[in-house]
Amino acid sequence: MRVFYQLEDLPKFKRAVLTIGSFDGVHSGHQQLLARINRLARQHGGESIVITFHPHPRQVIYPKDKSLQLLTSIDEKVALFERFGVDNVVVVPFTVAFSQQSADEYIQRFLLGTFQPQTIVIGYDHRFGLNRQGNIEYLRWYSEKEGFELIEIEQQEVDNIAVSSTKIRNALLAGEISNANRWLNHPYQLRGTVIHGQHLGTELGYPTANLKPEDAHKLIPADGIYAVKVYWKEQEFGGMLYIGNRPSIKGVDERAIEVNIFDFSGDLYDEVLTVEFIDFIRGDEQFEDMEALKQRLHEDEVAARGILQVSASASESNVEPNSDTSTALVILNYNGAEYLRTYLPSVIDSVNGTDHRVVVADNASTDDSIAVLQAEFPQVEVVALPENYGFAEGYNQALRQIEAAYYVLLNSDVKVVPGWLQPCLDQMRSNPKLAACQPKIKALLNPSAFEYAGAAGGWIDRLGYPFCRGRIFASVEEDEGQYDEVEEIFWASGAAMFVRADLFHAFGGFDPEYFAHAEEIDLCWRLKRAGYQVKAIPAAEVYHLGGGTLEYQSVRKTYLNFRNTLITSFKNEPMRKLIWWLPLRLIMDGMAGILFLTQGKYRHIGAIVRAHWHFFPRLRYWWRRKSQINRLIAEHSIGPFNKSGIFQGSVVWAYYGKKIHDFSALVANRRYEK
Repeated sequence: MRVFYQLEDLPKFKRAVLTIGSFDGVHSGHQQLLARINRLARQHGGESIVITFHPHPRQVIYPKDKSLQLLTSIDEKVALFERFGVDNVVVVPFTVAFSQQSADEYIQRFLLGTFQPQTIVIGYDHRFGLNRQGNIEYLRWYSEKEGFELIEIEQQEVDNIAVSSTKIRNALLAGEISNANRWLNHPYQLRGTVIHGQHLGTELGYPTANLKPEDAHKLIPADGIYAVKVYWKEQEFGGMLYIGNRPSIKGVDERAIEVNIFDFSGDLYDEVLTVEFIDFIRGDEQFEDMEALKQRLHEDEVAARGILQVSASASESNVEPNSDTSTALVILNYNGAEYLRTYLPSVIDSVNGTDHRVVVADNASTDDSIAVLQAEFPQVEVVALPENYGFAEGYNQALRQIEAAYYVLLNSDVKVVPGWLQPCLDQMRSNPKLAACQPKIKALLNPSAFEYAGAAGGWIDRLGYPFCRGRIFASVEEDEGQYDEVEEIFWASGAAMFVRADLFHAFGGFDPEYFAHAEEIDLCWRLKRAGYQVKAIPAAEVYHLGGGTLEYQSVRKTYLNFRNTLITSFKNEPMRKLIWWLPLRLIMDGMAGILFLTQGKYRHIGAIVRAHWHFFPRLRYWWRRKSQINRLIAEHSIGPFNKSGIFQGSVVWAYYGKKIHDFSALVANRRYEK
């Protein structure tokens, strides 16, 4: 995330999607708005921008008003914007001169001249310019004139945000930390500098760091004792914090903020600490003597450590800090009216009683698919595409029109069962690094066996040949529970793929060149290179007919298989490997051609030749694509290449040379990345 504090330092933004506001607290209501602009930015291939102000406008316009109580300092606010995935934050210095702009100056010079926005997302009650003369209707008139998109935040959402802020402030002032944190969707924070105190804590055996808040307008919670987490120089400690006038100490009547840091010793004077409030322990009390106070502090420590232990356990299974958990199940359809009649009812039944949406994206079908959907499944949303874009670009086109936190991409010939969604969604919500996952995929016509397209999770070998847990080439295993553990894989099957919407768009979606086949491997490879995880979640099961839209043994499938896997490896492998990989891949594909010759599949040999003729004459083009992808991955990386799910050998040699036809035997016979 980029942060700018001066307007003259701003770069030229790319298809900016922006919103404007104070965002005090960056609470759950704000987070939904942030998720919205992030999704819009991904859909438009642009970048999200939050414009906020410092100091708070009330401090400038009403300098004598001392009632302002802020939930977040500017530094805390910026850190939270980064946590919730914003691309850019612009902290506008709010001055008297800035406040004196007319509405036209605000729009023309500030918004349009500075940001050149493609989209502005703003509240229905947003007022701007001198004497608040500008409103959303005036901004809408400008949007029609200047050609930018204006999205209005409805009254109910704006009111909910305002109510949430009030509720949070009231909860903090009442010591109701757990409620405040729930509405914030993150722990309430206080940053301050350690100053000298009276050293009374040391005498009691509980040395404290006395904090002076960095922002005089920061809201200080109710007097009492709190269980807290303390952060200092990227280190985290548990602790208990006191707020109050220390009524047990004679001659002291000044409100203090003191934190006892567990398992810490050292000098912290003049250091800056960040404190996260986890829960309230008790109110401020007066004690008869120092021994009684010391005993109570011991009890407070026991209580605080217990609260922190429970909090740590809960955080391991809690949902990610993104309140937008909406899920869209998206089925791409082309001339599949009968599949829709047969399998769509199971999908609809599986979301009954939830807020999950079912969407069918129709790839310009020439049969009666649209009519079937309108007449028989009116509860299903339909995205009608103007032409048949194929599987890869068809999904890209459709998903740009669908807002959700999670996409579930489902083939039209998949039958699902009740409860199949939850195991996968639970994993994704609890693990921000999990970019994509898949359920166990079994054969509809032979339910005891895995299904070819994905089985129990996809792997690749060192040369880029794909296979699955439960399926190597044409050999499909029976499901005997051998792959029932959640495990990292390399790629998730496009037949039933869960993927984070923001990451799908951020990493460019599926490669439109692929039309169909291996596009999910290519996307997962990009995600893995950026440090994200892909997993198989076998507690969820679906049943796939398979081969309904493209037969597994067809010549067309062979062509797409060899062409797309060749392109995928070239785009994602490092240059030092390509030097020896390309010649070896030619040899391996030639051996595949010889195998087809022995089987009498002459047209499949031609498919391999055509695949290579498509790739090699366009090496310069694919090199440019490779460079673009490298820049994209560098921009969105969260860590090193996650190599789990790569078999460090040749699956072709293992299968045809060593006659190893099941996954368990394969990985037992060769080192692999995990």
